Amino acid sequence: MLQPRVLDLNSIIADVSKMLPRLIGEDIELKILPQASEGWVKADQSQMEQVLLNLAVNARDAMPKGGKLTIETTTVDLDETYVRQHASIQPGPYVVLAVSDTGVGMDAETQAHCFEPFFTTKEQGRGTGLGLATVYGVIKQSGGWIWVYSEPGQGTMFKIYLPKVEENSETAKNAKGQSAVPRGTETILVAEDQDGIRELARDFLESCGYTVLVAKDGAEAIKIAEQHKQPIDLLLTDVVMPKVNGPELAQRLAVVRPAMKTLYMSGYAERATAHHDALTQDGISLEKPFSLHTLAGKVREALDTQILKR
Repeated sequence: MLQPRVLDLNSIIADVSKMLPRLIGEDIELKILPQASEGWVKADQSQMEQVLLNLAVNARDAMPKGGKLTIETTTVDLDETYVRQHASIQPGPYVVLAVSDTGVGMDAETQAHCFEPFFTTKEQGRGTGLGLATVYGVIKQSGGWIWVYSEPGQGTMFKIYLPKVEENSETAKNAKGQSAVPRGTETILVAEDQDGIRELARDFLESCGYTVLVAKDGAEAIKIAEQHKQPIDLLLTDVVMPKVNGPELAQRLAVVRPAMKTLYMSGYAERATAHHDALTQDGISLEKPFSLHTLAGKVREALDTQILKR
């Protein structure tokens, strides 16, 4: 379920771009070219962050030997002439988000299928084929359009058109709320089996002042908790993980670290299963997909909450 609100797309890009270098690697140059004026659109913040991350990962995988990833925004007023040539779009002002790479590119056949669910050109185990399908769905639900331009060996550009909205009292309120990101100095143990989410959470939380320990599954989290000599103030854990799931991990670590708080990361599927009782019992959970500001807020909330007797 989308929760659209008026937001500045340039601000979203600025936040996400802080996390991208680790995600794309040192051999890919990242270039951010925001428009001079603010680009107000009405969209779901966490979903727009997911769009940027999915396109960045797609670009990274298309440049195995390195290259350049460029993210830029501009505004455009589409007239009747343009609309007649692109039947699916409506005339009016738009904010344009362009994500381009210098990678291997796509032929016409691949472009024709790239937004289809489960379609992928990646080798087995490197992708589900849901990334671009997710991007397409989010943009369409936000009232926008997306096009892809690519040629084999010449790289790829995705251009997203989102209806431009005027700044108003809602935008001022949102901008004020976004400027104050909750910070802290506590130590957080992040247990998450998805590499991208784990690394992004670490980078962002470290930028907020926290000391962050990371584990790729519950078993590794237990080892870290046993070996770390200093206090661990918060366990930020995915619900479903291999070897030891989130609720079981929290229960086992409560024995050796009774002062440690717990914050669960859960998707809809986890909230609809037997794990729901464990989530509601501990009180605080973070629903995927989440924005970075939401992550900071929930972490601060969990750290400031008194531990209930188990």
